[in-house]
Amino acid sequence: MRKYELLPQQLLYEGSCDPSNFFAPELPADPYITATHDPDYYHALCHLEIPAREARKIGFPLSEGLVERERIIAGGTITACEYALKYGIAMNIAGGTHHAYSNRGEAFCMLNDQAIAARYLLQKGLASQVLIVDLDVHQGNGTAQIFRDDPSVFTFSMHGAGNYPFKKERSDLDIPLEKGTGDKAYLSLLRETLPRLLDEVAPDFICYLCGVDVLESDALGTLSLSLEGCAERDRIVLESCHKNKVPVQCSMGGGYSPDLRTIVEAHANTFRCAQNVYF
Repeated sequence: MRKYELLPQQLLYEGSCDPSNFFAPELPADPYITATHDPDYYHALCHLEIPAREARKIGFPLSEGLVERERIIAGGTITACEYALKYGIAMNIAGGTHHAYSNRGEAFCMLNDQAIAARYLLQKGLASQVLIVDLDVHQGNGTAQIFRDDPSVFTFSMHGAGNYPFKKERSDLDIPLEKGTGDKAYLSLLRETLPRLLDEVAPDFICYLCGVDVLESDALGTLSLSLEGCAERDRIVLESCHKNKVPVQCSMGGGYSPDLRTIVEAHANTFRCAQNVYF
């Protein structure tokens, strides 16, 4: 998608970021991926041996380049987590592949970048309790499945009730929202829920999936947030992380408004908010 090219250009043009703020991710070592994904599935993915029926669920024609891109995205999220531990926050301009299960991919997601990164942090002893805050319009079904029996990762998903996936997995906390939910109701729920989770879960690291497909204009969403409401959502999350001194890694997730400028503006707001809150 062109947004991945245009977003950094916009941030540089307006001065929200400078070139030193960006990093180029590398391929992660395979064991970091197979700590989250089934080794047989990962082998089949890398060798383009996914059965045709399963490949159709992914939605992309599989290629070596596509699989490498997915691996690099996971590497970017791991590196962003390391930067977040140092600076308080870091962003992956892509990522948010939360429909990837431990043993299969679906809905344009093959490897679950934030799940891989969360497990990396835990295995390296860099975190002991991770909270995944998934505010994409779609439920993070793959993330919920991966951490179903892992108490060291708490999964929270607030999403459109009628959106894909139509068969939901069970997160540790799911808040399904009715079609047309707008700024007032959405932000009120978030303000009520997030501080409670920070107290009860007591995370020492947060992965935030900040998809902008919650916008009213989104072609694949059922919610009705304005650009201002989406930006306020980010402010609530990032200010809560900053106030509680919990490092946060952000993956951009979905955004499918017909006007590309709307998508770029909504994603850029997340970066602007991070600059305002942290720097």
